[in-house]
Amino acid sequence: MWCKNCNRETDEEVCSVCGIKTEEDIPYELHWCDKCKVPLIKAVNGADRETCPVCGGKTSYLAADLRPVFPEERLLLEILSDKPLAYINKSVWASNNRYYIDGKPMVVTAAWYKKYSATYIREQLEKYKQQNNYDFFNKNIATFIRANQCRLDYLKYEANIFIQESAAKYPRENIVLSFSGGKDSTVTADLVVKALSDPSLVHIFGNTTLEFPFTIEYAEQFKKNNPKAIFKVAKNKEQNFYDVCEDIGPPARMLRWCCFMFKTGPISRVITSLYRDKNILTYYGIRKCESVSRSKYNRIEDNAESTKIQQQTVATPIFFWKDIDIWLYLFGEEVDFNDAYRLGYDRVGCWCCPNNNIRAEFLSRIYMPEQYEKWHNFLIDFANRIGKPDPEEYIDSGKWKARQGGNGVAAASDVKIKFTNCTTEENAKVYQLKRPVDDCLIGLFTPFGRIAPELGRKLINETIVVDIKTNVPIISIQPFSQDGFDYAVKVKTMNVAKHDDLQRMISYQIKKFNACRKCLKCESLCRFGAISIIGDTYYINDKKCKRCKMCVTAKYLDGGCLMDRYLKTKD
Repeated sequence: MWCKNCNRETDEEVCSVCGIKTEEDIPYELHWCDKCKVPLIKAVNGADRETCPVCGGKTSYLAADLRPVFPEERLLLEILSDKPLAYINKSVWASNNRYYIDGKPMVVTAAWYKKYSATYIREQLEKYKQQNNYDFFNKNIATFIRANQCRLDYLKYEANIFIQESAAKYPRENIVLSFSGGKDSTVTADLVVKALSDPSLVHIFGNTTLEFPFTIEYAEQFKKNNPKAIFKVAKNKEQNFYDVCEDIGPPARMLRWCCFMFKTGPISRVITSLYRDKNILTYYGIRKCESVSRSKYNRIEDNAESTKIQQQTVATPIFFWKDIDIWLYLFGEEVDFNDAYRLGYDRVGCWCCPNNNIRAEFLSRIYMPEQYEKWHNFLIDFANRIGKPDPEEYIDSGKWKARQGGNGVAAASDVKIKFTNCTTEENAKVYQLKRPVDDCLIGLFTPFGRIAPELGRKLINETIVVDIKTNVPIISIQPFSQDGFDYAVKVKTMNVAKHDDLQRMISYQIKKFNACRKCLKCESLCRFGAISIIGDTYYINDKKCKRCKMCVTAKYLDGGCLMDRYLKTKD
């Protein structure tokens, strides 16, 4: 344990000196050996942090974290700096926009990425391709591994214990590896397979349809290299990314609807098909240092509010690892990895993700010109449609990534709940609908109780919902005609203590009926597998539904529908 306040190691969960809660991980920093030309991973309280274990020379602080720069990216850097092959025999590492060449920093600003056209850069890369090689790089990495062998041994030992302890109470068939094709999930998969001595574990690859071509190639190679693994692909075959973007607008940093629609949702479907309602343990390649939100996770997480797929407990063996730890493991254990990293990408999620940095966009212009141009043209067209005065500046400056809500998007009206209070009956509201009352709407009332159409008045097409325990009627649903509404439904609550609370949850279901875009969030949320999207129909299985009301509770689904977050406007 580590006390950040006192900067000291302790065995206690609360520091005995200052009384502040301690953290599980001891901080590490990177030093540089100028003789060996490699970074050294050192504990901040280590007595040997200023000594190189290979040559015995004195080291100096370099950075908090680093990633290796492969020859392909090094050549690109040389072309941008007008020095082709100048660093071919130098040790090159990077951290964000700062490169270190033999330990000396070089800052690459955004202006560098605008210096030359993508066509010119591709020509230069091709020109020097044959002269570029891995000779010095491979020797340098071998020294890097030797210099950090103690760190590698510790990482493997600690992860091995964590995996064995976390997996102890789960049958092997209920253990899953989440595989994205990125370096973190690759390392996690290798660690778990080795720790459990089981190469036949289930791997689920979430193909978002927005993967880098290199990721698809690597996933195929991974399958070939691991023939005993049960390798499942989760893919949303019903939705087209561009079609959804046309409808509700492109994803943004705070509006990443694509994660549920094209990743979490399809993965949830595969898990449900394999395990039904069984609890499973899923190992994820999540790291604390990746983002502020991930730093708040627990290393083992089974909280319903934190876990995106309800029937799983999530464990993260590499939670405290740095980027350089990941690379030390990949190199030291000789694990194959995604070739996109060789080109300079530091993350390989969706290639058009709004969280991608300027360098990632620059690399896509070079290595994925057709996909980049199609996406860029779509964004310009979208900016025009929502009335931006300078669409190109809005897109090229990255302001589109900060977009919030559905301003300018026609579909935004779908999440606005319009209703009037019935003038003839108490506790009754008339809600506006986007289409006529049908079985889909009636089915959305399943979480409240048993649907009992036989109890309704046939003359007015009334349906009754009765309390599942007492069999007492609590909701009346009736198609209705209302001035100003093309379609409407009257919903009356009865025999309940809190009418407003029940009507609020009912309004969430009305919102789903009007605004559902098949994002699959509700499918992922239901731990009993009762919710499914079949074609264009939102279906709740009456026999599976336990009436827990998670799907109509703002605590678990703010606004009652994920589209509320993405399409809500301030008016």
